[in-house]
Amino acid sequence: MERDSQLELYRVVADQLKEAHTRVRELQVPEGVRMALSRKLLVITAAAKHDLADAARRLDRLLKDLDEGRFPEGD
Repeated sequence: MERDSQLELYRVVADQLKEAHTRVRELQVPEGVRMALSRKLLVITAAAKHDLADAARRLDRLLKDLDEGRFPEGD
């Protein structure tokens, strides 16, 4: 049972990462902002390999920020 829930969480996180990458790519923002968001997504992807629950929380927070129009400062 635990394994099934872990696999489901992997599927959910993978689907959300795909959605987030698409949303970031389609944003009409300066390139520096897009790069900062892409770096955040890479960090979340790397975190998912070690701590899936933490990666899911980070990804939820990033998606909420995107929904609310809060973007990081670009370089």
